[in-house]
Amino acid sequence: MKITAIHLYAIHLPLEHPFVVSYHTYTHMPSIIVKMETDEGLVGFGEGVADEHVTGESWEGVYQIIKNTLAPLILGKNPMEIEKIHDLMNQVIYGAPTAKAALDIACFDIIGKKLQVPVYQLIGGRYHDEFPITHVLSIAEPEVMANEAKLMLEQGYRSFKMKVGTKVQEDVERIKAVRSQVGDDIAIRVDVNQGWKNSAATLVALKQLENYQIDWVEQPVAADDIDGMVEVKSKTTIPVMIDEGLKGMRDMREIIQKRAADKVNIKLMKCGGIYPAVKLAHLAEMAGMECQVGSMVESSVGSAAGFHVAFSKKGITSVELTGPLKFSRDIGNLEYDVPFIRLTGRPGLGVEVNEETLRELTVFKDVVR
Repeated sequence: MKITAIHLYAIHLPLEHPFVVSYHTYTHMPSIIVKMETDEGLVGFGEGVADEHVTGESWEGVYQIIKNTLAPLILGKNPMEIEKIHDLMNQVIYGAPTAKAALDIACFDIIGKKLQVPVYQLIGGRYHDEFPITHVLSIAEPEVMANEAKLMLEQGYRSFKMKVGTKVQEDVERIKAVRSQVGDDIAIRVDVNQGWKNSAATLVALKQLENYQIDWVEQPVAADDIDGMVEVKSKTTIPVMIDEGLKGMRDMREIIQKRAADKVNIKLMKCGGIYPAVKLAHLAEMAGMECQVGSMVESSVGSAAGFHVAFSKKGITSVELTGPLKFSRDIGNLEYDVPFIRLTGRPGLGVEVNEETLRELTVFKDVVR
């Protein structure tokens, strides 16, 4: 089997409501969709959602890297030879994990369809039957976040991820307001997205939150400040998770060596796709660290890819892949059973892409043959 064509679609996924994190406000999510064709008539879809603040990639940059560098490189190659494809991509360009992830995901979709099995059967088999869905609260005034949490609680959600990362005291008030609204039995995770900058400011915040039953605090300091994470972890009773500070194998080795976190957040867009994500999960398991699979707010295509990784690994104990629930229009049909996600047994990613919707959301496109 050989790759014969790679279609590229640069799209805007419309959000129901603006998504606010510490460093940006999104009114839509810019995404790159890959449609990969083979000489056997099999078609696979992949996705790359860039984040300049995390991997240094832009939407336009990912498109150009795939179009001009990576797609011509893997034309004619066998999509089942995933180790070789990653090695080739790594030889021609350093980093660019989001661009590589889009192609990796499309390859896995094809492999699953070729063998008539879901992707999770290709990477260890199904371990988890279901995951609870965590509702993400984007940054707003304390009472607004608390009221949204109350509404989602009534819809069945039992865990919340709070986006914070502005001024420390304002963030503390946000967290206290949500805890007061939902009670003590509901899980609250706090995602700072590097917003508290350093360990000193972080410890000021965490000292005030020690009695508020926080599941964990995620990436409070700058991404490259691994030593700052070490200090935070050593001086608080609240578990800490690394997100932006973990992109690939080199980061994972340093995190393990320095015992810089209790948990790690693996994202396919940060590490280069399904295949590298599985390697990171194995390293974390060897170190006795729990993992989460998170997202850059992808469509059904990228979200499904993340779920396949999560469902196949014992050490992955939580997921945050709720992009499709935030969009007013999506290109795929990934099914959620709120407040749970349960994957089907359909081959490949198990997602059908509506190509008419894909065309309607496309800003520009191209094909490499």
